[in-house]
Amino acid sequence: MAAVRPAAVAGMFYPDSPTALGAQVRAYLEQVPRATQPAERPKALIVPHAGYVYSGPVAAAAYARLAEACEDIRRVVLLGPAHRVMLRGLAVPSADSFATPLGEIEVDRAAVASALGLPQVSESDRAHALEHSLEVQLPFLQILLSKFRLVPFAVGDASAAQVAEVIELLWGGRETLIVISSDLSHYHAYREARALDAASAQTVLALSPTLDHERACGALPINGLLSIAQRHGLRPELLDLRNSGDTAGDKFRVVGYASFVFSELRM
Repeated sequence: MAAVRPAAVAGMFYPDSPTALGAQVRAYLEQVPRATQPAERPKALIVPHAGYVYSGPVAAAAYARLAEACEDIRRVVLLGPAHRVMLRGLAVPSADSFATPLGEIEVDRAAVASALGLPQVSESDRAHALEHSLEVQLPFLQILLSKFRLVPFAVGDASAAQVAEVIELLWGGRETLIVISSDLSHYHAYREARALDAASAQTVLALSPTLDHERACGALPINGLLSIAQRHGLRPELLDLRNSGDTAGDKFRVVGYASFVFSELRM
């Protein structure tokens, strides 16, 4: 019998009604201004992972860039920080699929088995059971992609080189999209957060793998991507940079959000 990782934060971070969830995600995507079609293909995204009322519009700015590539993408390698479990290295689940109110997504078990051949990768259902950083990305992917398989990693105490090795192993071609889930600074005053997050955005745009957890909760997976982005000729672009004071109103203690796309030349 196939094992399913059930939705853990539906009804909290995003709607638990399939109709309401689909409508909300589509509304966020439709609100993204249409850009001139770039001459490059999206290969990787960095997107935030708070409740949709806070970070949904910022995440949508990156996901909207998949519109022209969605027919090609058949596998999503998704990496996000482990918030609830102390973890050494990276963890994959034993599940055969992940569920959201929009349905189930098949896990690419062959890719998972390949990753488990690396010493920094282990299997841990506990690391995935309540983790929201990966789950909140799934409805966007389900709305945009017709059919894809998922390779999910919860990232704990790991070096940029260890994360990069995992991404490199699963890099693939145009069928594979890399998604890094991360928020930026946490619980600073609005003006201070804007300065901190602007500096972090410049670090990402410079492809410098030097972020720390004070600047981004997903610093380790981001640094892993940045470590190999230049080698693969990816061009980063900042699409949106806001915080919860911009999206939800309270500017006393805010959380920062950014979305980036990393593109490669069309072949």
